[in-house]
Amino acid sequence: MAEDKKQKGKQINIELPEDVAEGVYSNLAIISHSHSEFIVDFIRLVPNVPKAKVKSRIILTPEHAKRLMKALADNVKKFESQHGSISDKEQNPFPTMNFTPTAQA
Repeated sequence: MAEDKKQKGKQINIELPEDVAEGVYSNLAIISHSHSEFIVDFIRLVPNVPKAKVKSRIILTPEHAKRLMKALADNVKKFESQHGSISDKEQNPFPTMNFTPTAQA
């Protein structure tokens, strides 16, 4: 606990490299988990293209995944209070997918 209090008072300098600052567009996220981690794959689906690639993968601890969920919910709430409700158009949340592993574990 004392260590947590020390960490809260410290500042962290975060470097944002130029190539990362550009970001990666994603219009689909697939989330899976095990007992020790959450994996979020960000994918870009392009109309009339039957194949999509994972553009970025983030691996989180369960605790960090929960903090991220709370932070995202808080930010959506703030966004909607400033800009109005985000429409949640009914779409098929799980497009037909054909996973073909290209690597071995």
